[in-house]
Order: sequence, then C-alpha cells, then structure tokens
Amino acid sequence: MKRLFPKHIPVFHRVDLGDTHFGTRPRLHHVVLLYLFIILVALSFLILLLRLFQLTIVKGTYYRRLSEENRIREIVIEPMRGTIRDRKGFVLVENKKGDVETKKERIVSPRTYLAREETAHLLGYRQSADAQDIKNDNCINKLIPGDKVGKKGIEKAYECELRGSAGKKLIEVDAHGNYLKTLTIIPPKDGDTIQLAIDHDLQNKAYEIIKTKKAAVIGLKPSTGEVLVFASTPSFDPQKFEDGDMKVEDYFTDPTKPLFNRITEATYPPGSLFKVFVASGVLEEKKMTEDTIIEDNGSIKAGPLSFGNWYFLQYGKTEGPVDMVKAIRRSNDIYFYKAGEALGPEGMKKWASVFGLSEKTNIGFDEAEGLIPSPFWKSEALKERWYLGDTYNTAIGQGYTLLSPLQIARGVLPFANGGNLCQPALLKNEEPKCKKLDISPKTFGVIHEGMKQACSTGGTGWPLFDFTASNSAGIKTKISTGCKTGTAESHGKSGIPHAWFTAFAPFENPEIMLTVLVEEGGQGSDIAGPIARDILKAYFERNQ
Repeated sequence: MKRLFPKHIPVFHRVDLGDTHFGTRPRLHHVVLLYLFIILVALSFLILLLRLFQLTIVKGTYYRRLSEENRIREIVIEPMRGTIRDRKGFVLVENKKGDVETKKERIVSPRTYLAREETAHLLGYRQSADAQDIKNDNCINKLIPGDKVGKKGIEKAYECELRGSAGKKLIEVDAHGNYLKTLTIIPPKDGDTIQLAIDHDLQNKAYEIIKTKKAAVIGLKPSTGEVLVFASTPSFDPQKFEDGDMKVEDYFTDPTKPLFNRITEATYPPGSLFKVFVASGVLEEKKMTEDTIIEDNGSIKAGPLSFGNWYFLQYGKTEGPVDMVKAIRRSNDIYFYKAGEALGPEGMKKWASVFGLSEKTNIGFDEAEGLIPSPFWKSEALKERWYLGDTYNTAIGQGYTLLSPLQIARGVLPFANGGNLCQPALLKNEEPKCKKLDISPKTFGVIHEGMKQACSTGGTGWPLFDFTASNSAGIKTKISTGCKTGTAESHGKSGIPHAWFTAFAPFENPEIMLTVLVEEGGQGSDIAGPIARDILKAYFERNQ
C-alpha cells in the first residue's frame, strides 16, 4: 500500500503565535468610553435635578405667580365720578355705574354733561391722563394709565374730590384668554358730590344773551363772594372731550378761541371802572375831598398833548364845575385826570393793590395777573421814562393798565357790601373768605352815592334808569341800583372799544352784583349795560 504523505513532511507543524491571547477581557479604550458614558449620564441627571430644584424650590413662587397671572385677569372698575350740582340742586354733570358684567378690559363709568356750552368754562372738561398728569398727581387716590383727568375748570380744580378710587374685578381665563368665571369684585369708591354756588337758570340766561359775542359775565353774591354767574363766550361742548370726539381739535385752531376763558385768562384796559379805585385812594389820602371842585372845560394839557373828556370828544359839550359824586355819576375824565395827578402813579398802584387788582384771585382756575403800571415798570419793561400823560391814562383805566373781568368784579364788590374784599367762592355754603378793608365809611359812602346816581337820571348808566321787575301777577316793582360804566380803547383791528358795565341791586341791601365785559363791543352803557339789566331783571322777576 502506498503512503499518502511523504515521509519528510510531519503530520503536524508547530507555529509560534507570539503574544496573541484568546479570552473575554475588553480592550482598554472600551473601558474609557464606558466610564465617560457613565459620567455623562450622571452629569445630565445632576443637571436635571438642579434645574428641577430651581424651578420648584428656588423659583417656584415666581412661576406659580406667573401661572396664576395667566389664569387670573384683573379688570379695572372705574368709580362714579362725583356729581356736580348748582346751588338749587340741579344736576350739571353726572356719572353712571359701569356694567360689571362686561368682558372688556376696563369697566367704564360714563360721564354726562347735562349743562354744556352755557357752563363749559365753569365746569371745564376731562381728557386721558398723560405721563405728566400721572407724575405730578397730588391726590390720595393716584391716577393710573387709562384714567381721565380734569384739564380745566371745576373738573381740574376739584379733581381730587371728584375722582374717587377704582375697584377691581378678578376673573379666571383659560390658556387662550377666554373668560371662564368671575372670582371676586372689589367695588370702587365713588367721588364726592359737589354743589356749586352757581345759579344755573341765571347762568343760562346770561349765556343766551352773550353767546354770539366775545364776552364775559361774572355775578357775585355781595355778602359772601359766592359766584352766581360765570359765563364766557365763545364757548364749547365739554361732552365732545368726554366722548373722545375728534372734532375737539377744531376748538384749538378756531380763531374765536372758544377754549379761552375770558373771565379769568383775558385782561383788558378797565376803562372808567378804574375810577372808583382812584377815588378811594385820593379821598383816603386826603388829596381831595368829596367837595373838591374841578372845572371841566372839555380837555386838559399834559405837555404838548391834550387829554379830553369823553362828553366833549363825543358831543362837544362840557360839564362845568364837577365834584366827586358828580364825577362818578358822569364818569368825568377831567376830574379823574386831576385825581390821578394828585395821587401819583405809585399811589394809584398802591390803592389798586388794596382792592386786589393785578393779583390772582386764587379761585382755582388758570388766571392772568394783569398789570397796574408804574414808572419803575415802564423803565424796566419798555426802557422809557414816565410822563404826566401816562398818569392821566392810568387814572381813567387806559394806557398800560390791564385787568381781568374777575379781578374787576372782586375789586368792585366792597362798594356793594360795605367794605369787605371777598375771595370769589365757587362752592355753595363755602366759608366766606372776606376781609374788612381799612377804608373809612365816609369814603365808601361818597363812592356809593356816586354809583347810585350813575344809574339814575342824568348818570351814564341809562339802561338801569327806573329799573323795575314784574311779579307773577304783572305788578312792577322799582328796584334801586348802583352801577359804573366803562369804555376802554382796544388794540384790535376793529378799533372798537371794549364795553364794561358793573352793577349791584337792590342798592340798600344788594343780593347780586354783575360785571359785564364785551370785547370790542362799543360803548359800555350802550352794549354792556343792557346785558346787565336783562340778567338782573331775570333774577328779580324770578324771585318776586
């Protein structure tokens, strides 16, 4: 039998495998990767734990609050702003309660002006509070964004009393902001009711008479200074501001200036109304007496300039010998040129100050200060010297002299109430703020008599000659009055003078005093006088 394998080749051959090993132990880099993986897992888990701790423990309250805020919504409930009434209880402005069932973001309390143009400059208006309003708010119940605030008149002057404090309505909403339910309602505190001294019937009468003019009427109760009439025209509708009517922009560009309160913000030469203050000074300082006689020859010289009496300039007539009472009755310029000269410019300024002229009345509205000129003022303001002609002009309320209708009304009031200078009072039953002027009863008596004769036959106040009022049965009663007329040169394009008239009645125990100004209206007795007469007639015929 043959061999299958050669005899030189062994059946098995030994091979050297060196360091090769066989077994289950992993390589080293696998171990490193494993450890890294474990560490990463641990770190991730630790980070998650730390984040969970932060969310639940550290900021848990914060996120719970955010969750609640997203779920609970706060709605402002506006308070009912205070009602405003006139002295007899007539509602001038009122608010209605907002609908708490509304789903709107703010529950509005709508405000309605029942009296509009006739009382607009007294009541004022509201607009949305701006950043400055909120920053400068001095009321206890602070403004918040979205509130309205008084911008003029009573609405501004008594903002804190009228405002009240807002309430809150808390509602629950879903994730989409949809209403689910009402959680609670914190009711608002309504504003205070205010009762004004104004007489709305009389106010309306005054407005109807002057509404086509640029005019102002201020009526005061002589014993207290309460404001019975406060009418300025042209006027505006305060409801348009309340309703957000875009047409209110027209008020700001209207050349007639309907937002301009001519009672407090405008100043005019007072004309012959200023003469009663000059008379007081010259009598008190004994520079003249009631018996001092000045001869009226029609005009008087001051250097090269001639200054005439109105009667001479208009009719070419002279008054002859004039004493103090006649000078007031006839509003004689020649007499008061000499009275002003005797008193001097500083004396006239001093006595104007005694009656509160050229000073703010502190009524609570925007006010102009006015001007009583002096040599120092002219030197400082105009860089010019003072002349005798300046003294003459000042003595009859012309030249540089400027006063507001309210200042004139307050200044004349002591001649109606026996010598008390009162701060005009807007509220009924407000404690009177009056002071007795240190002026002799004799001085008041002389001027009082002159004002009585000015409204009697032969005086300048012809509309109140034989003034009567009828009762319900048609029976007429004569009512005595005191008055003073004024006609003041204007600097307007028309060249027509401003018309002034002030009057009080009944003369013996006055119940009402009126001051009327018609801007560029004409003669005081012809234009302003009939307005005062018709308002007085309405007052007394209603009260007969």
